[in-house]
Amino acid sequence: MNGNQHNYRTCDVPVQGGTMRVGIWGPDEQHAPTILAVHGVTASHRAWSVLAALLPGVRIIAPDLRGRGRSNHLPGPYGMPVHADDLADVLERCSAGPVLVVGHSMGAFVALVLAHRHPARVSSLVLIDGGLPLQVAPGLSDEQVVQAVLGPAAERLKMEFASPEEYRDHWRPHPAFAGHWTAGVEDYLDYDLQGEAPHLKPSTSYAALAEDTADLHRGTSLVSALQELSHEVLFLQAPRGLFDEVPGLYRDDYVVRCAQSLPRFDAHLVPDTNHYTIVMDPSGAAVVAGFITDLLAAGSGTPDA
Repeated sequence: MNGNQHNYRTCDVPVQGGTMRVGIWGPDEQHAPTILAVHGVTASHRAWSVLAALLPGVRIIAPDLRGRGRSNHLPGPYGMPVHADDLADVLERCSAGPVLVVGHSMGAFVALVLAHRHPARVSSLVLIDGGLPLQVAPGLSDEQVVQAVLGPAAERLKMEFASPEEYRDHWRPHPAFAGHWTAGVEDYLDYDLQGEAPHLKPSTSYAALAEDTADLHRGTSLVSALQELSHEVLFLQAPRGLFDEVPGLYRDDYVVRCAQSLPRFDAHLVPDTNHYTIVMDPSGAAVVAGFITDLLAAGSGTPDA
């Protein structure tokens, strides 16, 4: 292991209803260059381990969101405003000032709402293949939206696995990881499991996933955050989707229209990536790390800069 991996530790931060597990990579000093990294809808903070290894000297604060990972005991309600307030509590405890917030997938939506509800906590935003309203067919129910966007990723939460090896084998055929199976992927999957063998289950609460998806489908917090956007945004797009398909989660023309309509919004394509490998594969994560390094050098993410 290299880079920030040697400086990894966890802590539990009090939030509404209990404590939130937070992973931290990098220096102990709160005044070090800092980012808050927010994972996706069925993920955990360990989705950021590859990126952390590429950002030595950067302090990375990465929580398990409510209903996920080792924060899955936290009760509802869920939804973007609740997650945003949780993250404000994490920053109150773990940061000395406003930070660069990096969100992947659903984490990008949470990041936007955090910046809207707690603007003084955020210096600027990096949205990785998420944050812009999803393009789904009109008239779908909440459950249909879950299936349309996530499909088998949602169904997996209802399954049991006899061992970590069986869970890895469940994921190996996934087209997103073809040619991209790494130790980082295995670490992420092993952390995802909870319970005792042979009854291991993914740690994400299906209730949390469903309520969060409903909030993005019908809620108003994201719309308000985009309409009243006051922070600089860097949007990083993966050209391929959750199953390595083309187009990805967002079509190019849609991203262009959003960039033209939103203030202080800069969009870039990260070539040869899909929705997972943009952060979980060394090549995709290296591009993301380069953008983050440039932003930190410019002053974003340095408390009291």
